Amino acid sequence: MRALRVSQALIRSFSSTARNMENRVAEKQKIFQADNDLPVHLKGGGMDNVLYRLTMALCVGGTVYSLYCLGWASFPHKK
Repeated sequence: MRALRVSQALIRSFSSTARNMENRVAEKQKIFQADNDLPVHLKGGGMDNVLYRLTMALCVGGTVYSLYCLGWASFPHKK
């Protein structure tokens, strides 16, 4: 019974917030369609730049680590 009350409260809270949201598609379209010589994945601002650099660092780090593991596995080990 308590779980039912909790789920109803959650449904009410999420459904009431949806009514207060504005449509900001036109603003986003102006930002992303502006001709400012930036690639589309960086036009969102500083946070996009941080996420891009973090993604690139993780990819490079993962590649280096996989090459290290491949090199480690390619040589015989002493038992």
